[in-house]
Amino acid sequence: MKDFIQYETIRKVIFIALALLCFTPLISSPIALALGFALVVFIGNPFEKHLHQYIHLLLQISIVGLGFGLKLDEALHAGKTGLILTVVSIVSVMTLGYFLGRIFRLDKPLSYLLSAGTAICGGSAIAAVSPIIRPSTKQISLALAIVFTLNSIALFAYPAIGHLLNLSQEQFGLWCAVGIHDTSSVVGAASKYGDEALKIATTVKLARALWIIPVSLITMFIFKNKTSKIKIPWFIGYFILAILLNTYFPVLNTFSNSITALAKSGLNLTLFFIGSTLSVQTLKTIGFKPLITAVLLWITISAGSLLYIIR
Repeated sequence: MKDFIQYETIRKVIFIALALLCFTPLISSPIALALGFALVVFIGNPFEKHLHQYIHLLLQISIVGLGFGLKLDEALHAGKTGLILTVVSIVSVMTLGYFLGRIFRLDKPLSYLLSAGTAICGGSAIAAVSPIIRPSTKQISLALAIVFTLNSIALFAYPAIGHLLNLSQEQFGLWCAVGIHDTSSVVGAASKYGDEALKIATTVKLARALWIIPVSLITMFIFKNKTSKIKIPWFIGYFILAILLNTYFPVLNTFSNSITALAKSGLNLTLFFIGSTLSVQTLKTIGFKPLITAVLLWITISAGSLLYIIR
């Protein structure tokens, strides 16, 4: 019993030490994710039961903090730049997801979860449409596992491809916002590429996340469910408020760099937490047909948006 308590204490100390390390310049976003996954593989996550409820909150706080690094004209320019690409990509992915689901004979709810997660904003979109289409717990877990796995790959692959193709900061930020599922990985990949890419990626991705609302309304019509409530990402309003404060109250400019630096560290910590909730057992539950469907959707949106951006 005493040895077990000592082992648990050591695990917790290691976890906390690595979490604090995420606040230092030594740790980038991809490394933070990799550290979390390595931790769970070698010694497990001593706080796994408690982390899930804090991950989304920490991510939202970090994103609002990033708003203090933006001016209104920058945000409007980024949103306008990504509008057409956002609309076209969402419609294309949702349509392709329907046909791939039919081809691979996936259950309709699972196919729809994968399509919505790829088209809009990963886990947030899956969580938003789940109460409407009422999938099984296994289908939700499977969709989330696939999306988080592809997000992890994107966090490493996108910056490497961006440098290989010599993409500009603006091009890469826009590509990240469209091609990567979850907001956390979008911001993580963009922050590794550069500050300008981070500004564009964050703004376009959050504008994209607002499409949860019309997609949820259409989902209610498709699945004939008018009793479900639509989950609105209210934290985006706070992000906009942070931009407005930073634009029209110059006195805040003194603190804006410190706030955005802390927000980036918070993002690294979020990715560390996400990595520590993944496991080999979870990855083993992913079936071939759902995985190939999600990969095809991801390749389509990644390649299609990249060709549009560099045309």
